[in-house]
Amino acid sequence: MDDAPDRGGEFIAAGLASLGIVADETELAVIGGVHEVFGPAIRLLVEFDTGPVTIEREPDLSQSPPEQDA
Repeated sequence: MDDAPDRGGEFIAAGLASLGIVADETELAVIGGVHEVFGPAIRLLVEFDTGPVTIEREPDLSQSPPEQDA
């Protein structure tokens, strides 16, 4: 995946255009900068394997989660 060119700018511009949003060069530059800063972390979160995590059914949100064996 690292060998693929980063085409986030094209994707973002096309997505905005499909919604009828016109973004000028400055707005696209700001969006591109944010994408460069947060993009790598977002990709890591998307790739993160949550398979081993047990689903907590009916969690009690007033308390911290119960300890789980590692």
